[in-house]
Amino acid sequence: MSRQVMLGQYMPGESLLHRLDPRAKILVASLATAAVVSARAPWGIGALSAWLGLGVVLSGVPIRSVLANLRPLIWLMLLAVAVPSLGGRPGPAWQLGPLHLSGPGTTLGLLAACRLVLLVTFASLLTLTTSPTDLMDGLRRLLSPAERVGLPVDEAALMMSIALRFIPILMEQAEKIRDAQSARGAEWQSGGAWQRARGLVPLLVPLLVGAARRAEDLALAMEARCYRGGKRTRLKQLRWSPRDSAALLMAAFFLLLALEVG
Repeated sequence: MSRQVMLGQYMPGESLLHRLDPRAKILVASLATAAVVSARAPWGIGALSAWLGLGVVLSGVPIRSVLANLRPLIWLMLLAVAVPSLGGRPGPAWQLGPLHLSGPGTTLGLLAACRLVLLVTFASLLTLTTSPTDLMDGLRRLLSPAERVGLPVDEAALMMSIALRFIPILMEQAEKIRDAQSARGAEWQSGGAWQRARGLVPLLVPLLVGAARRAEDLALAMEARCYRGGKRTRLKQLRWSPRDSAALLMAAFFLLLALEVG
């Protein structure tokens, strides 16, 4: 699993996306998410896909690393297409063997699958081109106005950064547990859906126990280093540049375009 899922992992580089301010990347990813959710017309989704393709090129990240996050979602994408197609929505229909598919439902399902791909890939670009430290600093700076009302901004940013770091760790641990259970004769693909769901129990229980143990070890390590929260200093200060403003304006343009189409 860890070799397939890249979400939460950082790939160092010197590309344009790597050099963007983390605050700009977080805002762009947020606006991109809003644009993907707001787009309704197929050509609007196509425009967002072109924007995403440009982002992949500018990131310098290998395309296989970006697509790796989509492999676990293949069945979910197929389900997103199949459910509306078989839902009997009014409009033209066509026959696929014994299945009676709704034309408007199939279009709706394809758009839903495309939205899922866009959302996951935009999130992947954010984590692949932003180190966890920069991501935490960017979140802290963006949330800093909330400190005036007493919200624990530094702790919230640290919590989100740790959660992102735990994603690849948990994936790697799940892969090791699965391999160990398979070596002991566990069957993951045999039987019906209920039997396969029950077969996941030997995987989930040690995974949850291991996650709790890792969280406890991390808390003890932070206490041993006298971590008490509060303001943090950093050697490299964040600086907003014209390219950050240009990226944000482009994201705002696509969001307005999606809202206009919707």
